[in-house]
Amino acid sequence: MENLRDKTVGEIVKDDFRAADVFSSYGIDFCCGGKISVAEACLNTKTDEALVITALENLKNQTGSGVYNFDSWNIGFLADYIIHTHHQYVSKAIPQILPLAQKVAEVHGEHHPAVIRINELFNDLAEELLSHMQKEERILFPFIKQLVVNESAGNCTTESCFGTVMGPISVMEQEHENAGVILKEMFRLSDGYTPPEDACNTFRVLFGKLKEFEDDLHRHIHLENNILFPKAIEMEQALMVG
Repeated sequence: MENLRDKTVGEIVKDDFRAADVFSSYGIDFCCGGKISVAEACLNTKTDEALVITALENLKNQTGSGVYNFDSWNIGFLADYIIHTHHQYVSKAIPQILPLAQKVAEVHGEHHPAVIRINELFNDLAEELLSHMQKEERILFPFIKQLVVNESAGNCTTESCFGTVMGPISVMEQEHENAGVILKEMFRLSDGYTPPEDACNTFRVLFGKLKEFEDDLHRHIHLENNILFPKAIEMEQALMVG
């Protein structure tokens, strides 16, 4: 039987994307924190390792889920998928959430001061993500797609203004880490996006949208950190050797 406890969280989600829901349900970070083993992740979150392993093993008995095998995709196609699915979601969600966060902070901040800080944090996150996505769409992803073209054509070099692909990838991964820190703090301040008993509908909608935003960003970062970026580095290195 496969030893799941020693595999990294990111590897498991890469092999079966349904595992993302398992890890999320136990508060385990599978995107920015995906490079540690399941055993270590459970220890860090004080989660019952046996329950997590059982839930992961149960996925093997489930069929008909229609889950995409992202790891098998051409990385140029995966880059386009990330843009058209996750970048578009972020671009649409941010202008919806910003006014909600501002309104809740103004109306409820006196009795629930955490929402004031949540508003500040989301503004910071929104600004960082919009800049981050532009850099990916204008610089990194076109370079990755050119690597695919070169591999198909048998070309050995891809010229850039930044050297190897590892340069911009390291910057993107650091920005992912920064986003992850903000997400964790918003999650903590909101008690897992649980609205208080006296929350109005706007308050509840805000927390619902923030939870949805977090879930999407976790999947978004996982696809880049654990699949797209490693494959791009591997492809470039192979081209340089060839």
